[in-house]
Amino acid sequence: MGTDVFHSEVPLRVNGRPHRPVVDHRATLLDVLREQLDLTGAKKGCDHGQCGACTVLVDGRRANSCLLLAVAVEGCDITTVEGLRGPDGEHPHPLQRAFVERDAFQCGYCTPGQLCSALGVLAEARAGHASHVTDPQVEGGEPVRLSRQEIQERLSGNLCRCGAYPRIVEAVQDMAAADDAEGGGVR
Repeated sequence: MGTDVFHSEVPLRVNGRPHRPVVDHRATLLDVLREQLDLTGAKKGCDHGQCGACTVLVDGRRANSCLLLAVAVEGCDITTVEGLRGPDGEHPHPLQRAFVERDAFQCGYCTPGQLCSALGVLAEARAGHASHVTDPQVEGGEPVRLSRQEIQERLSGNLCRCGAYPRIVEAVQDMAAADDAEGGGVR
């Protein structure tokens, strides 16, 4: 398929690799990831941005890929669950290991979105971004302590039909504690 008035080649960097798919201008990032790049980790749940199953990281920030037009993320660095790796690049990411250790999934349908969202949560807290439940006494820009309530609030956009929420929160708490112990700043 060549380019025309409704299609363009869109340079994307996904999981550290360059891609140049020709996309319909109306195509969502989710559809391009799944149908053209064969990255099926992000799931099409509600297709309305309400369930979080399609969550990916765009330039390090979490985003519902079902709501983003692929042409709108040209030049952005996109990370899907397939791109998560541990520090050595070969083994699972520590958060993936925490999910396994805590049994933080059941059917697994929401897990890719939960993982990407949780990584975004950890980065947001480290950067000092407040949530609705953040203590107003916390100075702006200071790392935010990820209490159970804080994690629940921040992950509230990701639904799990199986009800694995308590284990998901525990896995994220484990990561926040490890990050804090390594001097990452999340308190």
